[in-house]
Amino acid sequence: MTTDAADLRELTVGTGAGGEQLGTDMVLNIGPQHPSTHGVLRLKLVLDGERVVAAEPIVGYMHRGAEKLFEVRDYRQIIVLANRHDWLSAFSNELGVVLAVERLMGMEVPERATWLRMALAELNRVLNHLMFLGSYPLEIGAITPMFYAFRERETIQAVMEEVSGGRIHYMFNRVGGLKEEVPSGWTGRARAAIAEVRRRMPDLDNLIRRNEIFLARTVGVGVLSAADAAAFGASGPVARASGLDLDLRRDEPYLAYDQLDVPVVTKTAGDCHARFEVLLDQVYVSLDLAEQCLDRVDRISGPVNTRLPKVLKAPEGHTYAWTENPLGINGYYLVSRGEKTPWRMKLRTASYANVQALSSLLPGCLVPDLIAILGSMFFVVGDIDK
Repeated sequence: MTTDAADLRELTVGTGAGGEQLGTDMVLNIGPQHPSTHGVLRLKLVLDGERVVAAEPIVGYMHRGAEKLFEVRDYRQIIVLANRHDWLSAFSNELGVVLAVERLMGMEVPERATWLRMALAELNRVLNHLMFLGSYPLEIGAITPMFYAFRERETIQAVMEEVSGGRIHYMFNRVGGLKEEVPSGWTGRARAAIAEVRRRMPDLDNLIRRNEIFLARTVGVGVLSAADAAAFGASGPVARASGLDLDLRRDEPYLAYDQLDVPVVTKTAGDCHARFEVLLDQVYVSLDLAEQCLDRVDRISGPVNTRLPKVLKAPEGHTYAWTENPLGINGYYLVSRGEKTPWRMKLRTASYANVQALSSLLPGCLVPDLIAILGSMFFVVGDIDK
C-alpha cells in the first residue's frame, strides 16, 4: 500500500521540535451532528493548529426531498410540505407557495385575508427571531436569555395556536385566502400579546446586547463584507448586518406591504454581534407592523377565502413568487402543465444561500470562534436540504 502526497497532507499532524513544521494541516469533521445548528450538518475543516485554514459545509443529511414530493401532491397538499423546510418560519413558507399558485391562476384574494396574512406573517417572524435570540447566546455559554426568549415566544404562540390550532406547523394558508375566519375577539387578544412582549423585550435586550462576555465572543468575529454577502446571495438579517439594504417588503412589496412604511434594520460591521443586533431590532419592527395590520383587519369586513372547485388545477405556465421570510428571501418557482399537481416546484431558500458564506467566513478564525460564527448565521438545516 502506498501513500501519496495528498494523503500525507491530511494525515500528518503537529509541529516538530523548535517549531519546525512536520506536516501541514489536519482535516477535522464537525458532524454530521448538531454543531450549533437547527438540524444535521457536516463541516469539513482544514486546521493549522487551532486556526481554520479552509472550511467546506457539506449538506444533504436531512433527506428532506420536499421539491420532489411537491410533484406528486396536489395544490392543497403541498402546503403541509412547504411549512416544514424551515420549521421556524412555517407560516411564511406556506404563504410563499400559495402566493405562487394564486399568481399563476390570476386569483384575487379578499382584502381581509391579505391583512390577516400579513399580521400572522409578522408574528411568525417574531417567533423565529426569538428562537435564535435565545438559542444563540446559549450556544456560546449564556443560559439565561433562553428563558426570557421562550417566555415571549409562549405569549405569541398562544395567539397563533388559538387562530390556527398549531404551534409550529400552522397549516392556516389556503389557495385563495385563509383556512377560516379568526375567532371572535382574537385581534384584541393578539394586540394585548404584542403589547406584553413589547413591554418585556427590554429584559432580554438589556441582558445580552451589551453583556461584556457576549461582546468579547462576538464583536469583530466572523466578519462578512457586503461584497461577499452579495456574491454568495445572502439575504435577510445576515445580509443586512453587512450593510446590504434589501427587504422585499419595501423593495418589491407583495400582499399589501406597499401600504405600510416598513423600516429596514441594517448594520455595517458584518460580524456576529451585528447579525444578533439586527435580529433583536427586527423584533421591535415586526411587533409594530403586526399591530398596524391588526388595526386594518378590524376596519375590514368580508370573507377570508375564495370558493374553489373540488379539484384545483393551475393553468399551464410558470411563475415565480418570492417573499421576505424571517431568515431571508424565499423564492418559489412553479411550473404547471395544467394538472392538479405541480410539474415542478423549485425552492430558493434563504438558509441555502446564507450557509454557503461559511466557506468564506470560517477560514482564519480559531476553533473556539467556530460555534459563535456558525450560530450567528441563523439557518435551519431543513431549509438547506429542502
